[in-house]
Amino acid sequence: MATNENLPPNVIKQLAKELKNLDETPPEGIKVGVNDDDFSTIYADIEGPAGTPYENGVFRMKLILTHDFPHSPPKGYFLTRIFHPNIASNGEICVNALKKDWNPNLGLRHVLMVVRCLLIEPFPESALNEQAGKMLLDNYDEYARHARLYTSIHAKPKTKLKTGVISESTTALNVGQTNTSLCNVDQKTAISGVTPLQQPSPLAPTANIVKGGNSLDQPPAPGSTADTAVSGSAAPPSVTLKKEAGLHKLPADKKKIDARKKSLKRL
Repeated sequence: MATNENLPPNVIKQLAKELKNLDETPPEGIKVGVNDDDFSTIYADIEGPAGTPYENGVFRMKLILTHDFPHSPPKGYFLTRIFHPNIASNGEICVNALKKDWNPNLGLRHVLMVVRCLLIEPFPESALNEQAGKMLLDNYDEYARHARLYTSIHAKPKTKLKTGVISESTTALNVGQTNTSLCNVDQKTAISGVTPLQQPSPLAPTANIVKGGNSLDQPPAPGSTADTAVSGSAAPPSVTLKKEAGLHKLPADKKKIDARKKSLKRL
């Protein structure tokens, strides 16, 4: 869970919403991540704009939020080495949006877009890197050659920022929290119209019952109806009924014969 003791809970909640929005709809050429253990450090990968000496490079930077954010601006640093008038050798970024032009209503999206625009249009008049600033003013081609060299050496594609980190952090802060597993099951059930089968209890009988009451796992007992039916030794039901009917007729015929014998003796 991403927390920070220096930031008030309401600020963390607002940051969570903004970071989630940046994760779902990132600005052009910018991918944002967050330190999962410290919400006050925001990471971003910035793609070098086309048509600049930084083209084809990927520059990682971070924004550090102070305890009185958003009343005071965050501090910005490039973690990737870059040859730029407004970026110091230690990575510190000099841009008015993070200094005198800061406004508490400015969001992180605005700050990140301003930093990327800085790669398109540097301001050598307020240079932190004096060599780059002087070179840009005196000889742009030489400046561009140095910038491209730094880009080709240091600004290679980085290990991608973890996807889903922002979503997990905001979920932990109860921002747009949902139970995805339950939602997925409900959606599948609604689409298919079939209720998921219940798993059998481990205590329930596992035998598969078939017609005749016998189990597929257990053989029928010797002499049982199923056993004789399978072996073919039992007579068909029609023959059995005829035999039983014949046995019932025998005593009646015997009584008739005895009566005739008695009548003959009387004569």
